[in-house]
Amino acid sequence: MLNSYETVFIMTPVLSEEQMKEAVSKYLKLLTDKGAEIVFENNWGLRKLAYPIQKKSTGFYYLIEFKAEGTTIADLEIAYKRDERVLRFMTVALDKHAVIYNEKRRTDKLAKAAQKVEA
Repeated sequence: MLNSYETVFIMTPVLSEEQMKEAVSKYLKLLTDKGAEIVFENNWGLRKLAYPIQKKSTGFYYLIEFKAEGTTIADLEIAYKRDERVLRFMTVALDKHAVIYNEKRRTDKLAKAAQKVEA
């Protein structure tokens, strides 16, 4: 059975837009090659860090929500650790309540966007 996970990683701010997209596609491909099902992805963009990491005060944030087997997480985190572009990462397992919450949040966001278009 596939478990639900959410991973957020922060990439170095010195990357170009193209380099950032290439890094993201590398991780998406790694997940899908391991049999993971991508549920949602969101580019949070360039944000200020809470504290400097490797003398950098900003970073590109990216979130991926996916379903996969537990063994996939170890492979993903090894890839993060080997990639010098990744400053920090965190992967968490989602329980059924978190999955429902994320789905509700996305549908609410879509509904608000639809209302703005109509107005």
